[in-house]
Order: sequence, then structure tokens, then C-alpha cells
Amino acid sequence: MGFWIFMSIMNLLIPIAMVCFGSMFAKAPPNEINSIFGYRTSMSMKNKETWIFAHNYCGRLWRIVGAIIFIFSVIAMFFLLGKEIDTIGIFGGIICGIQVIFMIIPIFFTEKALNKNFDIEGNRR
Repeated sequence: MGFWIFMSIMNLLIPIAMVCFGSMFAKAPPNEINSIFGYRTSMSMKNKETWIFAHNYCGRLWRIVGAIIFIFSVIAMFFLLGKEIDTIGIFGGIICGIQVIFMIIPIFFTEKALNKNFDIEGNRR
């Protein structure tokens, strides 16, 4: 039971981080364009307008996707309740891997939205 609790907590860290950072980015993106913290791609760092747009867009996606994978992760972990430690570890790792994939997917949509709304120099279309 202890390992199941540990894996459940570990599998909820990614969705919780996505919801928290998504909310933070959507409401109050980092003030200054920087290469340390925030949504950092070459397109998002063109100027202040692309920086804010990218954070708002990706933040909303992360909030939604994070909430959805949180629910699915909780449900998936309940199916593992009472199973062998090896089974919990394997499926817990698979759940974590799937979460990472869903954490990365919004980047592609955000870049597509940036390219749709801004030209190559970062000017609004």
C-alpha cells in the first residue's frame, strides 16, 4: 500500500504542475523575456507581444490538459490498488510517460498559433 501511495503522488506531480504553471502563465507571464524561465522558443522570444501571447495560449492549454490527465491518472491509479509492487511500478511509469507526452503536445499547438498570428519577425498579422 505504501508504494501505491508513493506512485500515486508521483503520478499526480506532472498534472498538478501543469495546472499550476498553466494558470500562472495564462494570468501573469514572466515580465521580461528570458532564457531561464517561461515558454522559451525562438518564436515566443521575438518580442514582448509574442512572449505574452505564447504564455497565455500555452498556459490555457496546460491548465486544461493538466486537469484532464489529473482525472485520468487518479482513475488509472485506483485500478492498481492492491496489485503487486512490480505491476504498480510498471504501470505507474507508463502513466508518467504518457503524461510527459501530453505535457509536450501543447507546445506544437502553441507554435502553430504563434505562426498563424505573427510573421517570422514577430509582427502581428
